[in-house]
Amino acid sequence: MDYSFFDLLKLIGSLGLFLYGMKIMSEGLQKAAGDRMQSILSSMTNNRFAGVLTGILITALIQSSSATTVMVVSFVNAGLLSLTQSIAVIMGANVGTTVTAWIVSLFGFSVDISSMVFPIMAISIPLIFSKNNQHRYWGEFLVGFSLLFMGLDFMKNSVPDLKENAAALEFLNNYTNMGYGSVLLFMLIGTILTVIMQSSSAMMAITLIMCSQGWVSFEIAAAMVLGENIGTTITANMAALSANVSAKRAAFAHFLFNIFGVCWMLIFFYPFTRMIAALVGHINGVSAGEMEQLLQSTSTGGGLSPEEVSTVSFSLALFHSVFNVCNVLIMIWFVGLYEKIVTTVIKQKSTNEEEFQLKYINIGMMGASELNLPQARQEIVVYAERVRRMFGMIQDLLHEKEGSEAYAKLYSRIEKYEQICDRMEIEIASFLNKVVSGRLSYDGKLQVNAMLTMVTEIESIGDCCYNLARTLVRKQEAGVKFNDEILSNIDALLALDADALDGLINILAKGENADIIAAYNKENEINNFRNQLRSTNMENINAKHYDYQEGIYYMDMVAEAESLGDYVVNVVDAVKQQSRNKSKI
Repeated sequence: MDYSFFDLLKLIGSLGLFLYGMKIMSEGLQKAAGDRMQSILSSMTNNRFAGVLTGILITALIQSSSATTVMVVSFVNAGLLSLTQSIAVIMGANVGTTVTAWIVSLFGFSVDISSMVFPIMAISIPLIFSKNNQHRYWGEFLVGFSLLFMGLDFMKNSVPDLKENAAALEFLNNYTNMGYGSVLLFMLIGTILTVIMQSSSAMMAITLIMCSQGWVSFEIAAAMVLGENIGTTITANMAALSANVSAKRAAFAHFLFNIFGVCWMLIFFYPFTRMIAALVGHINGVSAGEMEQLLQSTSTGGGLSPEEVSTVSFSLALFHSVFNVCNVLIMIWFVGLYEKIVTTVIKQKSTNEEEFQLKYINIGMMGASELNLPQARQEIVVYAERVRRMFGMIQDLLHEKEGSEAYAKLYSRIEKYEQICDRMEIEIASFLNKVVSGRLSYDGKLQVNAMLTMVTEIESIGDCCYNLARTLVRKQEAGVKFNDEILSNIDALLALDADALDGLINILAKGENADIIAAYNKENEINNFRNQLRSTNMENINAKHYDYQEGIYYMDMVAEAESLGDYVVNVVDAVKQQSRNKSKI
């Protein structure tokens, strides 16, 4: 065979250029859309048909069913989408991903797009260097578009010419004439190659090239397309192995949906492919028999005119779309059944809230950087809620009988929560650093900066809680007891802190829609009460209401409680700054 190792490297490099172009194009669109894509998903209703349409729209825009799946999983985790809604969106994503095949078929084979690559690239250059963020993102999209079709053109020119390498065709023919055996074999090949390449879109482009260049027949190429549908779900399930239950269920539902779809298609495979041939023949004004003969001739090795190549690629793209649309129309009535199956197979494990475990963030499911921000936001809310529970323990410890077993156990719980808070800060910050190291929009980077500030300040609130507990323990070890007046004042101050923390959690959950002014008013109330307690402390000591040592521990508690309020306001400031940055962009 006249095909050198250097030629193979050119083919692999062309595939890499195609994949990189698709990545740049997808990320550019995601940056341009920003929170609007997330808003579309978060505003979903319980209507499964709306879910399917949303999945089609989002996936068609970002050109990645995997990215859509990651986004859906994050919204399921956040409680913004139910599992039922997520299944409907994933069904729509399967249809949306067929847009890639149409782009490649219509532009890659019907139009000489390679002659337009550099003019498109030239148009993108001033956009990339524009000061306007939206212009830059669209410039990135055009660059990705150019690289994608440049890679596709190189791939078409890098595959072996079967006219000069008849041995390769003879080798393939040994495996393409086994009836259903060949269909199953090439379906398996399509599955494995898709898992290896981590992209069903790229594998679809390769299949189109193989079919149009005469490597395989239309039916064999269709079998590979079925395998690609399975392969893309295996990739998601592998990524979800270390994820939480919601992610595993959504990924498993995607797998079941595609597996059941492939099963019924295998039963009707030959009638279905003949129907596609008849449909394409009707569109082109030729008989179904002539069209079947043309599609079968692709396995004879080359010799196709440009018009015939266009027809073959059009037929395969049509098969891909019609199959996925039919699959959705059938399976959409069984969404409830899918939910029951995945919840039965993947059960919710009982978790201990005092064991460290991130709820929403999962490194294994990281996709495009822009889609990871909702997960981080929800994890920060969980972080604040955990610190709020820790603060509740401080209020309980204040009134627990000193020296008792319950007192020691409660303090141990607080110590454990302090360790968990430290680990959560590190894990969330590390996740955000990984996100910001990707191709993130300017808006996204501002959001990450604000979230890093929130995480740092929430950890400081946890430190304040721990310091309050340590002060109480030191007081106990020193044999000091607070009188009823001090206990009443500390209770009142801690109650103000508790209100501030409750308000903070509400602000983190609602963002710019929350009542931020109330948080500043609460901070002023805490400061005024702190000043009042400080001013009366020495008077009370002089009046023998309590001794000096008791007053020291009392003021230590007051100072920590006031500092806690300051950190709450710092988090609120970060939320406010995040909202202000969004409004500017």
